[in-house]
Amino acid sequence: MTRWRPHAGIRIKAIGLHWRADKLLASEVYNDLGQLKGVRPLGGTVEFGEPWQTALKREFLEELNVSIQISGAPFIFENIYQHEGHPGHEVIFAAEVELPDSFDLNRDVVTFKEDNGIECVARWFDLETLDTGGPELYPTGLKARLQNSSNEVIPDSQ
Repeated sequence: MTRWRPHAGIRIKAIGLHWRADKLLASEVYNDLGQLKGVRPLGGTVEFGEPWQTALKREFLEELNVSIQISGAPFIFENIYQHEGHPGHEVIFAAEVELPDSFDLNRDVVTFKEDNGIECVARWFDLETLDTGGPELYPTGLKARLQNSSNEVIPDSQ
């Protein structure tokens, strides 16, 4: 079993927010014991010299083999976190995305492989159940951002 650890430096990430009714498409995140820890919208690392939009489109093409459309300006926030005792630091570009008509939105489970070969599972999650009895929504603070329609600054939780 491959154990994922955060990068030892700051990373820039782009994540896509796609909804089916009021449910968000998100990939399952597991702890070292193989237990569901939380979920995270699909996307990935922005490479050096790559605009966040290009990275987001590339990640969806690699993961789901679909070409997406970005349907709005991103909101940008910082995420400093711990995973299995290891610190991580990210700056996130999160944007609404549209999947092509060819993508079957009726599927309850979407499987894909990361570039390292690890098989992943994405599902549709009700935002209201995440962080409150259901799995946590990562990155930390994303739920508050999604619920805050005025886009005002969310106070730091630390």
